[in-house]
Amino acid sequence: MIHPTAIISPKAELHETVEVGPYTIIEENVTIGEGTHIASGALIASGARIGKNVRISHGAVIGTLPQDLKFGGEETIAVIGDNTVLREYVTVNRGTRESGSSDVGRDCFLMAYAHVAHDCKLGDHVIMANSVNLGGHVHVDRYAIIGGLVPVHQFVRIGAHCMIGGGFRAQQDICPYSLVGGHPLKVIGLNQVGLKRRNFSKETIQALQKTFKILFFSRLNTTQALERLRVEVEQIPEVQEIITFVETSPRGMVK
Repeated sequence: MIHPTAIISPKAELHETVEVGPYTIIEENVTIGEGTHIASGALIASGARIGKNVRISHGAVIGTLPQDLKFGGEETIAVIGDNTVLREYVTVNRGTRESGSSDVGRDCFLMAYAHVAHDCKLGDHVIMANSVNLGGHVHVDRYAIIGGLVPVHQFVRIGAHCMIGGGFRAQQDICPYSLVGGHPLKVIGLNQVGLKRRNFSKETIQALQKTFKILFFSRLNTTQALERLRVEVEQIPEVQEIITFVETSPRGMVK
């Protein structure tokens, strides 16, 4: 299961079912779970925590030092959740003392050349297309999809079930359930296709459509829009999630 040219530290912990391809390097202080497959020429650096049934493609680099001047050599980790796929040349840096780890959730799909910087937090079922670059401390919630070549500014939050079109730049927080694109980036509408594919009910989608109409396509400012949302829209969990997201956005939102 381990190619003879692979270099694996005796202090790394690999489940007996792990497969390792040619010329891959696995350093000490690494754990790799059952059924994981690592292709050729990968680097699994000290501090990597790889879950079960993960697929790591050729040339991927996981757990290397943060590209951050405040990093002082402290012991931190990079976590990859179960069933996640990392395609060719994906890079995931360790965290800093700020949070202690960089985390990629379960069932994620990171396409070729995607980069996850220090202290990023990715929820489950996130998709990052080719060459997406996350700055430090970015949070990406569950089922979000980020199109190819998108750079995401440090500390930005990307809400659940949203979709960012390819080739644009994300400098502020992205509302959950939204479809965004354009230069500068703006909310185009509700991510209806994604919600239907994930079996959201007709009633939920209608409530979210009303929420978006008030929040993004009226002449109300954000405070006024939130007040109207609480009165005119049924407070289902998805609507409450949007309200909380807006109220706690430190960078401001793409509108």
